[in-house]
Amino acid sequence: MTNININSETGTLKEVLLHRPGPEIELMTPATAHESLYSDLLSLDIVREEYNLFSGVLKRWCNVHFVEDLLEKVLKENHLKLQLVRESCRIDGCSFLEDELFSHNAERLAKELIEGYNCTERLKASGVRQYQLKPLYNLFFTRDASSSIYDQVLINSMSFKVRERETLIFKTIVEHCFGATTLNAQAWNPDARTEGGDIQVASDDLLCIGCGIRTNQLGIDYIGETLSRQRGKFRILVQELPMEPDSFIHLDMVHTFLGAHSTMDYEPMLRKEAEFAGKETVLLTYEDGFLRESQECSNIIKGLQMAGIEVDPVLCGGTDLWHQQREQWHSGANFFALGDGKAIGYRRNRHTIEALDKAGYSILPAEKVCDGSVDMKSYDKFIVDFAASELPRGGGGARCMTMPLARE
Repeated sequence: MTNININSETGTLKEVLLHRPGPEIELMTPATAHESLYSDLLSLDIVREEYNLFSGVLKRWCNVHFVEDLLEKVLKENHLKLQLVRESCRIDGCSFLEDELFSHNAERLAKELIEGYNCTERLKASGVRQYQLKPLYNLFFTRDASSSIYDQVLINSMSFKVRERETLIFKTIVEHCFGATTLNAQAWNPDARTEGGDIQVASDDLLCIGCGIRTNQLGIDYIGETLSRQRGKFRILVQELPMEPDSFIHLDMVHTFLGAHSTMDYEPMLRKEAEFAGKETVLLTYEDGFLRESQECSNIIKGLQMAGIEVDPVLCGGTDLWHQQREQWHSGANFFALGDGKAIGYRRNRHTIEALDKAGYSILPAEKVCDGSVDMKSYDKFIVDFAASELPRGGGGARCMTMPLARE
């Protein structure tokens, strides 16, 4: 059993939880894509090729767990199986399917809980697919529904109903496969919202959290009050995010850690320009379960400095605003750190990759890492870039697609 242990964004990654994109991502039509939180339709064949490169790199670095494998494992326990079936059917309003779903074996049911169920014979004949138990279109973004924070897991309070069932799966897996203690903001206040793409573990007493369309101030207060009761004085650096467009849904779309003293940032956020004009950056201090102090910061880099963390930002898209806007749109700031100064991200954002090259990072092609001709562990400072055209159209990047469980 892996003990949950995430004390930073950049400690050497030991264990990570992923989900291989499957048939669920092709169960959308143009009419349902928006309600599924997509702006476009994806090709599964191409997505799989791209994802295999991504997951192949991670397998070369650490121990990788897959959601579908662990879900099948927990479904072999009848009490967990019954709980997951009942709650899934309740959320999707199809309790009449409980007995039928419960009768299915663990392997079949694991697929149905992810890929959806059931299309009636009448609708099949008409060419229409109507799933009473909805497919989990967004499940491969494993970052969002649960967040490893220190030695426990925050089961996030999702902002959109289409993602609510994801939290059931993650809660069951982390509690019963990893023995994790779980937290939930919505149990504290029904209006509190948190999502993992907004939450970054900066140090043992500091989180960076985005506040926008997916995470709200109530959710942030829950985290601050809870952790300050557990850990003593605790701080949260809050970056206000624009409510639109969709490319700004989470903090990790504009700010990620590359190393203990290096970040990837979207320059208009730092300059408080364009969509970020007037957006606040605030350092909150909680103690004994109460908010004690709120300090305004000129930007997130200065806020980290105020909290005692010095970082040098690399700019998403380089120094040209045109390139910055284009590459941020396709998750150019969304890097996932494998260790201090070691990260992975999309190759398509070439101006971002060039900026990293100029900052002294060795750029390693994922293909060569996967075939063993390049050894990541022989480099002190590197970026693995992987080719992707379909995955970025899903609205997320390397950090979005990972839920770290343990770091050194």
